[in-house]
Amino acid sequence: MRPFAYALAVGLATVQLASAALAADITGAGATFPFPVYSKWAEAYRKDSGSGLNYQSIGSGGGIKQIQAKTVDFGATDAPLKGEQLAKDGLVQFPTVMGGVVPVVNIAGVEPGKLKLTGEILADIYAGKISKWTDPRIAKLNDGLKLPETNITPVYRSDASGTTNIFTTYLAQASESWKKDYGAATTISWPVGQGGKGNEGVTATVKQVPNSISYVESAYAKQNKLAYALLQNKSGKFPQPDDKAFQAAAASADWKSAPGFGISLTNQAGDDAWPITAATFILIHKDPADPTKAAAVLKFFDWAYKNGDKLASDLDYVPLPDNVVALIHDEWKNVKDKDGKPVFNM
Repeated sequence: MRPFAYALAVGLATVQLASAALAADITGAGATFPFPVYSKWAEAYRKDSGSGLNYQSIGSGGGIKQIQAKTVDFGATDAPLKGEQLAKDGLVQFPTVMGGVVPVVNIAGVEPGKLKLTGEILADIYAGKISKWTDPRIAKLNDGLKLPETNITPVYRSDASGTTNIFTTYLAQASESWKKDYGAATTISWPVGQGGKGNEGVTATVKQVPNSISYVESAYAKQNKLAYALLQNKSGKFPQPDDKAFQAAAASADWKSAPGFGISLTNQAGDDAWPITAATFILIHKDPADPTKAAAVLKFFDWAYKNGDKLASDLDYVPLPDNVVALIHDEWKNVKDKDGKPVFNM
């Protein structure tokens, strides 16, 4: 899809979602990572059911704050909350789809998938330790690829971002110095570069700034025709960031090993595994003020699990395995009305 067409499609989806909100429908806010697929699901769901969804793509930090404040029916985050936080806020958390975060660049003459990087090199670029595209470490990995003798401009998320949390979790796993100096979080005190708000903002900035590099959800990279870089994985391979690579990263995941399914899929073993793979999550109150709205939220995501796989795959997201969906349905039994009964029944 051409960038203009994609922007138009997202714009139309936003208008349709907002107009649907006039009907009665459910409201959510948060992560930009899943916005394209939530938009497509909402559009199809409205046609099927007559019910709509108003989803605000404001970043994971904003989504967490809004569900904590009870100003939306559900929050969305790419950085899963830990068990103690879920318990404190009285929240149930569950994943919806998986996807990958990819490095994207704007370098004249460099096509998608031609540039190769390692996690340690990527960490050093964002730490300001590697400042030119002709750095010997980059050149050694990319023999035969013509790179400019220019400064690198790292672009980062300026808002509280689950995508940033996923990205910096990977950097901390790949680089001891990054782990020590910066760690992993939804917001980072970046030493170099310039910021953009949301996946949309960093995408626009990369397009405008020659010789820049950033990190975005894979669907944004492909739909906006950005040149993505390949990353060396834990097995020393350079897989393409596609469904096969994301599925490989999640192949041996133990989804029940952390409360609220909050596992990490970054830097997994396997020749085909994409190293920055992650799930995205929904947050909903265990004891909702409006049980009818809570039931409507779960009904929407139940429909998505049953009917939305192709729409997700078309946008380069990976649907959850059936066994994980079954575990999620069990988790939903913890969302109860004032009489202690589950608000949603299969």
